[in-house]
This record gives sequence, C-alpha cells and structure tokens, in this order.
Amino acid sequence: MRGFTMILVVYSHVCSLCLGDMWMGGNDIFFLFRLPCFFFISGWLFENTDREWNNISVKTTVRHKFMVQIVPTFIFLLLLAPPPVFFSRLGATKGGYWFTFALFEFFLLTIFSEKYLKKWGGVFALIISAAAFGYDVYYNRFFNNLGLLTDILGFLSFMTWRYFLFFYAGTWVKRHFEVFVRWTNKLWVIISLLLGFTTIVLLPHSDNAFSEYLIFAIGGLLGLTIVFTTFRILARYLSKDRWLGRGLQYIGTRTLDVYLLHYFLLPKILILYSDQLQAYNNRMLDFLVAMTSALVVTGLCLLVSYLIRLNPFLGHYLFGVKYDKYRA
Repeated sequence: MRGFTMILVVYSHVCSLCLGDMWMGGNDIFFLFRLPCFFFISGWLFENTDREWNNISVKTTVRHKFMVQIVPTFIFLLLLAPPPVFFSRLGATKGGYWFTFALFEFFLLTIFSEKYLKKWGGVFALIISAAAFGYDVYYNRFFNNLGLLTDILGFLSFMTWRYFLFFYAGTWVKRHFEVFVRWTNKLWVIISLLLGFTTIVLLPHSDNAFSEYLIFAIGGLLGLTIVFTTFRILARYLSKDRWLGRGLQYIGTRTLDVYLLHYFLLPKILILYSDQLQAYNNRMLDFLVAMTSALVVTGLCLLVSYLIRLNPFLGHYLFGVKYDKYRA
C-alpha cells in the first residue's frame, strides 16, 4: 500500500510539474485519498501496542526519526535549492519536501498524545487537523500578517497538520485491527464505503470552510479505508512470490528514497507537449502518459537509490539507513 501511494505521489507531481495540469488523468480523485493513505500507513507502521513511552524510549525514537526524516530532508533541500534560495524554501511547503518534515512532527504529536492524553487522542487529532485546515483557508484574511508567529507556523508547516487526522487513524486501526477487519469484511459496509466516497467525489466545492473540511476529512477516511481494505483482501495476490507484490513491496521499503530523489528526475521537458496532450481531452490518454512517466521516474529513483546505498556514509545520511558502523 505504501509503494502504491508513493507511485501516486510521483504521478501527481508529473501532472502538475511536467504536464501543467494538477487535475488531469483522474488526479482530482486520487487527491482525495493519496496523502491520507500515505499518512495512514505511516501511522500504522509507527504504532506499537507493546511500547511504553518512558524517557528512554522517547529519546531513542525521536533521535532515530530525526536522523531518518529531518537530516535527509534538509540535505536534499540544500541540493535542490542551494543558498541563498534555500532560506526562502523553509516555509510551509519546504520547497516540496514538507512531507518528511510534517511526518516527523506527527511522530512527536503522537508520542505526546499517547503519553499524556490517553483516550482523548482522537479528539486531539481532530482539533489539530481542523485548526490546520482553517488556518490554511483563512491565511490570507487573518494570519498572514502576525509577524513572528506567522513565520514560526510557516516553518512548522502547520497548515499540513490537517493530515494528522489520518496518521492518528492509522495508529487507531492498528490498535483495534480485529474490530476493523470484522466490520470491513461485511458486504454492506464495503458498499456503503464505495457509495460514500463516490458521493464525496461528485459533491461540488464551495467557499465554505466547514463543508470543505468535511469533504477533506470524510473523503480521506473513506478513501483510505477502501484502499487499505482492498490491499488487505488482495494480500495473497500481492505477496513476494508474485511480481506485482514484490515490486510494490520493494518500492514501499524505499519510499523515502523515491520521495527525496524524484524531484531531480521529473521529465519537465514534457511541458513542451502538454498543450498537444490536453487538446485530445482524453482522461485515459492523460492517465497513461502521466502514469508511464511516473513509473519510469520511480524506477530511476530506485536505481539511483541502490547506487547511493552502496556507500554506507551516503546511505546513512541521505536515507537514514542503519549500518553497524553508524549505529548509536
């Protein structure tokens, strides 16, 4: 599932940065569940029901996540945008590298929630998510001129905290997996999920922040549940014994590498042909061109990643790979 969503991330950037149309080829539908799925599976993998958050486990986890998420992010941002441009890329989107930065913050928020809030973690996640969404919607009207506070919230990528709801959902499902499976094995539940998501897709957008947040939150939760359930049901067909499962699982173990590398390998020359492609006005053709490009870029990223990982120093600091020599 993580490999699948990584391909969709590259697909989205091919559409927007290489073909000039963010919503082409079904990307408007993928947008509803792509990042929710990514953060959901990240929360699922982070959750450990046997772990207790004491001072030692918190320190060890934060140090490890910092080396894996933050250090590579700023190294690649420096490579992509050397100083002085680098300093202008430290706002909310981090020059495109906001995901790993936000993910590190979600680890911290989850540790705080599980250590101090206990049963109120879901409420905390919902409040954080809604507040971040509202901040983004009303930024130009109320929040863009708060001086130092605006700068701090920008550096923290606060507007991206809207996705914390889905990260928390991943930890919740991991803790209550048997209940989740029992419900999503029911045919009427699956049909309801599909109908609900289809309804969200067809709903018109408006300027009302509350209704837009409902579309964002409910659409994301429905979409990620459908994708997760689909992968769970098809698990036997996606094992390492089959080429598709083997490929997706390999990409899933290299998502950080692909994410950090793909900006350098996007075929931006395709923008020269975007007008011709859009003239056909064929969503299937758009999808095939963008997806083929995304798969090629992903493959190139995996090749470059493999070569970089041959060097323990580069593998450790660029991708957070654990080598015996560098373990604390």
